[in-house]
Amino acid sequence: MELTHVNEQGRARMVDVTEKAVTFRTARAEGRVRMAAETLELIRTGGAPKGDVLAVAQVAGILAAKRTHELIPMCHPLRLTAVDLRFTLEEGAVHIRAEVKCRGETGVEMEALTAVSAAALTVYDMCKAVQKDMEITDVRLCRKTGGKSGDYEKEW
Repeated sequence: MELTHVNEQGRARMVDVTEKAVTFRTARAEGRVRMAAETLELIRTGGAPKGDVLAVAQVAGILAAKRTHELIPMCHPLRLTAVDLRFTLEEGAVHIRAEVKCRGETGVEMEALTAVSAAALTVYDMCKAVQKDMEITDVRLCRKTGGKSGDYEKEW
């Protein structure tokens, strides 16, 4: 296996996707923000000091997915056709899932991972006044479809 983001001189480059076919691509990612039961209850009841934690985290995740190419140096700017974030309040954690879609020459895995990461950081930011030792964990790609490398699904 060869790294694709390195040129003949061993220096970083953006992969040339000029000749790649435009195909439908999807990616799903997930992550968690682990926290105390009291903090989770503030999120559940809308009592967090900065307001509706999940509403703000949802918008942050969508915006981050759309701007991934500005954050991750070798990512291509993509015309995303859908970004959806879902939150589940679990025992001791907020579980975040993102799904991203586009028709393009390159995949949307980084956009899905960036959406989850930004949403998790936003949950942390919105709740840090009441708990500083929250942990962002388990950020990972769960599934991707489309492209030359084919489909991928995380084996559990």
